[in-house]
Amino acid sequence: MTALAPARTQMSHRPLTGLLDVLRSEFLKLRSVPSTFWTLTVAVLSNVGLGAASGAVLAGRLSASEKATADGVRLALAGIHLSQIAFGVLGVLVITGEYGTGMIRATLSAVPQRRTVLTAKALVFTATALVVGTLSSFGAYFAFQAALPAGDSLKSSLADPGVLRAVFGGGLYLAALGLLGLGLGAVIRVSAGAIAVLFGLLFVPPILLAMLPHSWQTTVGPYVPMQAGEQIYVAVSHEAAALAPWAGFGVFTLYAAFALGLGLFLINRRDA
Repeated sequence: MTALAPARTQMSHRPLTGLLDVLRSEFLKLRSVPSTFWTLTVAVLSNVGLGAASGAVLAGRLSASEKATADGVRLALAGIHLSQIAFGVLGVLVITGEYGTGMIRATLSAVPQRRTVLTAKALVFTATALVVGTLSSFGAYFAFQAALPAGDSLKSSLADPGVLRAVFGGGLYLAALGLLGLGLGAVIRVSAGAIAVLFGLLFVPPILLAMLPHSWQTTVGPYVPMQAGEQIYVAVSHEAAALAPWAGFGVFTLYAAFALGLGLFLINRRDA
């Protein structure tokens, strides 16, 4: 008898098909982790709840002159100051959670193209964060408007100049912030360290700038991460030194792009 050698099958690897498979895998992982549900729930409740509370409370607290200069959209989106923490933490955990449990080794064994894995994580997270962030921003805006008394001067319409861009910009800001966290997570690979660096970048520069001469505040201040990014959800700008909304958001996305780019560079140069 002659032994029959097993037939060798040739597997074709098409980049697009491979990426789609990885995208499905990353979406299933993101959806199945409990932290995703809880962080996004906290973010939505923070946005909508504080939007409604701002509308109910501020109408009776602000004077007519204060209302005349107030940015109603920014007041409606006050919850972003809390929800940004949830989005930032989730962005970090998308990658550091796997390093912490050791699951990253299984992921990279299944998909040896490490940059494809990180790219898929970024795409899945961006889509999820953009949808949830945008819906929560619009929910906060409408909750704020509904809580205001009829005829209040803070009432506005999405058709008013800058309003639609600002409300939609709240979702853009939260998604970009989460991507910054994801990039830092890919670089640092430890949840606590990446979260500390992320919020250090957001909250420490404004404190340091407050100690510097005014000329430094007006020159450097507009380009620090949070001050640049938050311009996208401001409908009426009262700060002469502030960047224009899209310019500020562009600067903010550069921070996220740099972190992600560094993560893509390092992911092939370190052990899992």
